[in-house]
Amino acid sequence: MALLKAFQVECLKIRHSKTIWVTFIAFALAPVMGGIFMVILNNPELSAQSSALSTKARMMSVTVSWSSYIGVLSQAVGVGGVIIFGFVISWLFGREYSDGTVKDLLAMPVSRAKILQAKFIVYFFWCLALAISNLLLGLIIGLLLGLPGFSQSILTNELYIYFVTTLLTILIGTPVAFFALIGKGYLAPLGFLVLSIVFAQIIAAIGFGIYFPWAVPGIYSGSGGAYKDALNFMSYFILVMTSFAGYFMSIIWWHISDQT
Repeated sequence: MALLKAFQVECLKIRHSKTIWVTFIAFALAPVMGGIFMVILNNPELSAQSSALSTKARMMSVTVSWSSYIGVLSQAVGVGGVIIFGFVISWLFGREYSDGTVKDLLAMPVSRAKILQAKFIVYFFWCLALAISNLLLGLIIGLLLGLPGFSQSILTNELYIYFVTTLLTILIGTPVAFFALIGKGYLAPLGFLVLSIVFAQIIAAIGFGIYFPWAVPGIYSGSGGAYKDALNFMSYFILVMTSFAGYFMSIIWWHISDQT
């Protein structure tokens, strides 16, 4: 009951905030851009006029098909999701510090652990809702464009990749919460997020991205091309352990830190 009460409080905060709509709008750019890629590649005249977008689409190995389009959505989650999901968890865990209401939060008749657990649950469902809304928007755009190559086997395979990518991206967000707590606001977690993304690009470029947790979702989604085949047990193990570390460090710090 205590966890449910804390969860309801977090949901009320989201309901009265514009932040949730900002994240949905920002994340919706991916299926829209994917649709634009499809239109450009399917129209030689537009392709010639929009050479930059056309070149970008070809670099991503994008073709006019359902498989390719859903693949673009998966890559958007694996790469862009690290940013958007990171922003979500930064807001959830840093908001009370920035607003000066953390003491009100601690005044609730709920244990500290339950408060954080409620935030993590809200984070999970918020990010899952973002991923599902993007997928639904993508399916609508794909149907309107009349994309070829639709089949149950292709859809099942691509959806599997999409949701596994989503899960991996959600999991790697927990360390951001820890930095929001120790930094008591938004600056530290967002700074950590930026550094993580920069290092993900650098480490992936030198060939060790499969062992860097923040690069794994993007590689799994297909954004790294053939590097996806190099992912192994240790790749996922390191990511999951990093996620657990972020969660437990957040709980421990929340218990021992002085919130005055």
